[in-house]
Amino acid sequence: MKSETITSKALYAPTNNVNSFVQQRQDIPKVKVASVKENKEEKEKSEKKSLERIVLAGTFLLMITAAFLVYYFQPDFDLLNLNRMSSVGGMVLIGITTALLVYKALFFLYSVYLYIRYRSIKSVSDEELPTATVIVPAYNEGRLVYDTLLSIAGSDYPHEKLQLLAIDDGSKDDTWFWMQRAKDKLGDRVTILQQPENKGKRHALYRGFKMGTGEIFVTIDSDSIVKADTLRNMVSPFVVNEECGAVAGNVRVLNNKEGMIPKMLNVSFVLSFEFIRSAESMLGSVLCTPGALSAYRSTAVFGCLEEWINQTFMGQPSDIGEDRAMTNMIMKQGYHIKFQRNAYVLTNVPEKYKGLYKMFIRWGRSNVRENIMMSKFVFKNFREGSKAGTRILFFNQWLKIVMAYPVILMMFVFIATHPLLFLSSTFLSILIYSSFPVLFYAKRYNVAESFWAYSYSILYTFGLFWITPYAIATASRRGWLTRG
Repeated sequence: MKSETITSKALYAPTNNVNSFVQQRQDIPKVKVASVKENKEEKEKSEKKSLERIVLAGTFLLMITAAFLVYYFQPDFDLLNLNRMSSVGGMVLIGITTALLVYKALFFLYSVYLYIRYRSIKSVSDEELPTATVIVPAYNEGRLVYDTLLSIAGSDYPHEKLQLLAIDDGSKDDTWFWMQRAKDKLGDRVTILQQPENKGKRHALYRGFKMGTGEIFVTIDSDSIVKADTLRNMVSPFVVNEECGAVAGNVRVLNNKEGMIPKMLNVSFVLSFEFIRSAESMLGSVLCTPGALSAYRSTAVFGCLEEWINQTFMGQPSDIGEDRAMTNMIMKQGYHIKFQRNAYVLTNVPEKYKGLYKMFIRWGRSNVRENIMMSKFVFKNFREGSKAGTRILFFNQWLKIVMAYPVILMMFVFIATHPLLFLSSTFLSILIYSSFPVLFYAKRYNVAESFWAYSYSILYTFGLFWITPYAIATASRRGWLTRG
């Protein structure tokens, strides 16, 4: 009715009001389109939330049902154990399983002890802060790199002590355009560079290391946002501890509102960083300084830079795992590797299953490669003081790799012979073992979000169990996989 009224009035409108009427007519469809778009977005959000509630409800239903089935099938479990104990092979299997469970329990208690003792290093004063070079390599990140650079420039760090380098690694999208936009806004506070062709993240970082003038190098992924106090918290351990050669930042998920997988990873990251890396930090042996946010003493970097850029695996140049490789090479020089829980970075993670498993494959291959490299020095006198804790961490990493195929084999045998017993015991195990990350996240952040740890464990157990065996078998393959 409203559009009909406007039309009838316009038929008798004076000539000088024609332009005004035309503008009104042009605005009507825009308003309608905007309204339709908003309604569609609201509908999609509502559907997404409903699906998330269904998934969480289904997760709890599966685990509760599993607990009941374990109780219901208890005679079958008892019979299965009796049959195993009646054979030599079965007794060996029970012995190995028991030994592994005891080891895992002891390692967990050891980690809890280290975590309780952990404390972040508080930021030193402006006068004590060293000069720092922040290096941001970027490939096909588009607008994200602009936001990253602005967040770094907005840091509470003396400008005269901060050098910011952004390197476009031969992107095929508008990444360079957004770097130029950041340059226009920040002026001399940022230097932007463009690789003539895509050579990989390691080469982009190498160029930054060679050009950097800071006493400390900080590397940040181009799809990440740092908090105002992140940089000063990252470099402070180098000031108070001369033995510190590298520092890992605290990584959280930036796009955790965009889907279920980011929500799951956000909870998983909290356990991985705030618990596991806190424990590793007490031993001065954080095993990996993440690409999203890491800091290195420049002298430590230059002590291994050429070895790092020329690293190979099975005769092929290494184009993945540059963060884990740098961590290993700095540790090998005798430095301590620390974690700063108070240095936050928010980074984007895959929102789809395909992107997730590709990311995990890359990480898995890097883990295999760098554990082999670590084995070449970890049992030597690579640094002063006790190295027992570092060797325990190394053994724990190798145990996961060595047990990958036997666990997969036993799982398939169990499924083939006793499918109901397998499913019920597995879901009950998830309920038990995932309760720790749930409680850990709930205590530190949010109770409602913490329940995604259960869903993530189910996804990993049934949808990503194949990653480690596949990564081991294909450890020599090159390729970033998730770069697009």
